[in-house]
Amino acid sequence: MMQSFDEVSKFGKEFVDNGLKSFAAISKSAQAIAVETTDYTKKSLEAGSTTFEKVLSSGSLEEAVEIQTDYARQAYESFVAEATRLSELYADLAKEAYKPFEAAVAKAR
Repeated sequence: MMQSFDEVSKFGKEFVDNGLKSFAAISKSAQAIAVETTDYTKKSLEAGSTTFEKVLSSGSLEEAVEIQTDYARQAYESFVAEATRLSELYADLAKEAYKPFEAAVAKAR
């Protein structure tokens, strides 16, 4: 009976320790995602306002349309790159959050 209690106690401590490690990994990854999102938003707003200024100072409708077309293409490419980067960060978050529990899951099998 005493051995059983010690095993349960050890398992409980291990579970809590793994939970704390997982939470730390989630916090670190969430912070990286927030920084990445903030940087992307800042760059997007700057690019948009710069483009708006260029459109206003353009000499003709054709030039304004060309500026806007270039901006739309760059914004799309930037969005796709950012979405790819964020999906990688979220995948890393999931891996890091699960990593502390891998040993416990392997023992349970």
